Amino acid sequence: MAVIIALALQFFQIALIVAIAPFVLGITRKVRARLLCRRGPPLLQVYYDLWKLMHKEAVLAHNASWVYRSAPYLVFAATWTAAGLVPTYATGLVFSWSADLIAIVALLGTARFTLALAGMDVGTAFGGLGSSREMMIASLAEPAMLLIAFTVALIAGTTQLSAIATVFVTAETGLRVSLGLALLGLIVVGIAENARIPIDNPATHLELTMVHEAMVLEYSGRHLAMIEAAAAVKLVLYFSLIACLFFPFGIATGDKTAAAIAIGVGSFLCKMLVLAVSLPIAETSVAKMRVFRYPAFLGGAFAAAALAVFLRFVSRGF
Repeated sequence: MAVIIALALQFFQIALIVAIAPFVLGITRKVRARLLCRRGPPLLQVYYDLWKLMHKEAVLAHNASWVYRSAPYLVFAATWTAAGLVPTYATGLVFSWSADLIAIVALLGTARFTLALAGMDVGTAFGGLGSSREMMIASLAEPAMLLIAFTVALIAGTTQLSAIATVFVTAETGLRVSLGLALLGLIVVGIAENARIPIDNPATHLELTMVHEAMVLEYSGRHLAMIEAAAAVKLVLYFSLIACLFFPFGIATGDKTAAAIAIGVGSFLCKMLVLAVSLPIAETSVAKMRVFRYPAFLGGAFAAAALAVFLRFVSRGF
């Protein structure tokens, strides 16, 4: 019976991520529209769009290979797997041993590489343009993510997310400059990885500035639905990482009682709501950045993460 309950808790976490991902994306769109003095779409519009796309016929390019057809499913599977491993409402679940921060970075890199390969597979100019820009962003974002992982690992003594959350909740970690710099780096990387302003504008299709939309421009039907769902899950993944690493309060670390699980789920949903509202507020306060400024923006994340690691080596108290 205990094994069944443990598996149920794990699968509930995996299902919770994919269930709330469209709603979180809908909140960001609604808040952004209200900030721009527009009514905005309904909060459930993303669910309607995904349902509509799943029932539409998929138009396939004649010159595309199997990579083009299988990439949406591989991207969604890798992103969902990474998001499902991040502790949300409880630590020490059945698959927590595999929830390693470096493994999460590897899964995200796999999804990114697959989508970039699919963008080039069709042979269009837009696909190649978006793929090259995506790889340029990845070459700067991935080192920053690894340095963030090293910073957290130096403080917690491990790269396992469940153990990190437990240490940060139970131990007296306190306020550290290195953790603040790591949080800043993770926020910048998350903005770039999710194609948000100032790196990209997900609401437009400007051919001279788009990154993510350029790679998926040739997709339609169920293939586009899988990519859009993967993008929503990826946004929740970065929100979950921020909540797990830097704001793990409320997460159930001991016995998985009904009260502890309820508090964990409630605190997790509140964190997602706060982050989903904060993101469009930050986006509407800045302008879209020019493409050749991307390295400077992501270089700031790398510098912050490198400085965080340096401070941990120089002074253990920071």
